[in-house]
Amino acid sequence: MAGAMAAGMVASRRLRDLLTRRLTASNHPGLGISLRLTGSSAQQEASGVAHGEAPDHSYESLRVTSVQKHVLHVQLNRPNKRNAMNRAFWREMVECFNKISRDADCRAVVISGAGKMFTAGIDLMDMASEIMQPKGDDVARISWYFRDLITRYQETFTVIEKCPKPVIAAVHGGCIGGGVDLVTACDIRYCAQDAFFQVKEVDMGLAADVGTLQRLPRVIGNQSLVNELAFTARKMMADEALGSGLVSRVFPDKEVMLNAALALAAEISSKSPVAVQGIKVNLLYSRDHSVAEGLNHMASWNMSMLQTQDLIKSVQAATEKKELKSVTFSKL
Repeated sequence: MAGAMAAGMVASRRLRDLLTRRLTASNHPGLGISLRLTGSSAQQEASGVAHGEAPDHSYESLRVTSVQKHVLHVQLNRPNKRNAMNRAFWREMVECFNKISRDADCRAVVISGAGKMFTAGIDLMDMASEIMQPKGDDVARISWYFRDLITRYQETFTVIEKCPKPVIAAVHGGCIGGGVDLVTACDIRYCAQDAFFQVKEVDMGLAADVGTLQRLPRVIGNQSLVNELAFTARKMMADEALGSGLVSRVFPDKEVMLNAALALAAEISSKSPVAVQGIKVNLLYSRDHSVAEGLNHMASWNMSMLQTQDLIKSVQAATEKKELKSVTFSKL
């Protein structure tokens, strides 16, 4: 037993020595990388919180704030209209998440709704002219107009899925129509006890066409339930949403839920961004491909990503029993 313990200690020291050599023997001569943060700058790096409006994010229908280090909070921000999705929303969500995708400081995102509910879905009054008065002087031209319109609206939510940063939906009150399209494009879903989900489009005389019918079956894995919800527009309450797998946790109220979502985002943001973003990319790829194709994609992905300094820093933190939030990972 004593011999095994001694061997383990030697192996641990050898691992630390190897990691140290890997860190200092950089491809860039003279560049030293320290895993240890010291003084007030260390505390700032480990727990720095940046509050207030996020720079370069000014919108009519959204409010984007930097609530803590590496975490952005995107709010649907038309509370007087129950966060109904107007023309500005469909355009601004694409702009917002394209910027977030390129934001090297951002590592996780929370989406919530301001006011009394998450969203009432499409703003029919604002969108009526685009839908009820299509451009074109014959059926072919009108059809091309509608196809372009629909594909642009689809991108409003696909851009969330394509964003390499994990996106957490925090739902309270109603999540109706387009709200279901939105949250099914997110990576994680939390909700408050008062939340309900409603695939409302059938009551409007149309089939949902911007993501629900494609993503909801993959999210909950119950085609019978999906069919029931889509054919009837009935409400799915919070407990049923939890039982079906649409959400992963239910909280007593909006405040508790939002705090939990932000805490989860902070935990995710403490991990290696190379690892987290690689996980999201490969989970989505594997969802849409065979196991063999997914494994091949993973091998191709990690043949470069395993060379990251994040791996060395993470392993050394584990061997030294440090929390990852004490480790500084480079921007990505």
